[in-house]
Amino acid sequence: MTPRKLGYLYGIGAYVLWGFFPLYMRLLRPASPLEILAHRIVWSVVFVALVLAAMRNRSFLRALLRRPRALAALGIAAALVALNWGTYIYGVNSERVVETSLGYFVNPLVVVLLGVFVLRERLRPAQWAAIGVGGAAVVVLTVDYGRPPYLALVLSFTFAGYGLVKKRLGLPAAQGLFVESAVLALPALAYLAWLGGTGGATFGAVSAGHTALLISAGAATAIPLLMFAGAANRLPFTSLGMLQYLAPILQLGCGVIIFREPMPPARLAGFALVWLALAVFTVDAVRAARRLPPPLADEVLAAVQPGSGTSPQQERKIVSG
Repeated sequence: MTPRKLGYLYGIGAYVLWGFFPLYMRLLRPASPLEILAHRIVWSVVFVALVLAAMRNRSFLRALLRRPRALAALGIAAALVALNWGTYIYGVNSERVVETSLGYFVNPLVVVLLGVFVLRERLRPAQWAAIGVGGAAVVVLTVDYGRPPYLALVLSFTFAGYGLVKKRLGLPAAQGLFVESAVLALPALAYLAWLGGTGGATFGAVSAGHTALLISAGAATAIPLLMFAGAANRLPFTSLGMLQYLAPILQLGCGVIIFREPMPPARLAGFALVWLALAVFTVDAVRAARRLPPPLADEVLAAVQPGSGTSPQQERKIVSG
């Protein structure tokens, strides 16, 4: 099998797993969103530690401890990803899968906004047009919901902010996830201990299958991220950027088809505006990238690819072979 074909398999596998993640989250009931989040954090540390041990990659911790600013930035990244995970779990288990999918559709536009206001980047006219259409979509959806789609906005802004911090740090996926989860592990363990002491824990109390599903949250978090890294190692960023929309499309399908969440005409119109904004944005990014040398093209196309927040060159170092 050629590296490119293997890259497509990794990329499609990662986004399909992310796309069907709502089905897994529903299986974790009756655990509360906070209990699920705590288990996801704790078991992510365990799983990624095993992966790093198998890769014999432990020296990065010593180097990281000599970078206090990097550690502080990882603390911020950990807080952002915890808020993102917690919001997503709450959204899925409160019958709002459609709204959570909207958050990941909107995310590329939020990434560009952060580029303007945080990194002082200049946008092309087509990019401004895409953001304007995206803003109109939020207005339409606010009217439809009777409130702003705050779950979607929290998901998109926290993930975009997380990506910005990770891009500046430049840590590979497995190492970054390990440190972020480790930062959150003590509060998560303390919460789980308190929950068990008060008799509110479902871990070990519902069934063996439920306990196994909670333990598998670490693998469910890390495996698609590592598969994404494998895809980034083998595919042009143009191809990877197109694959990213698989996940929210599948999440939307889970919400509408499997969970029977309502999709009235006004909501569908709001989503259609989001898709139009993404189409304008993506076509403009691809056209701009084609006019640049490959290294610069990768940087342009990185804006339409949420991924793990790292640059294409950094992602290619994550998985070897």
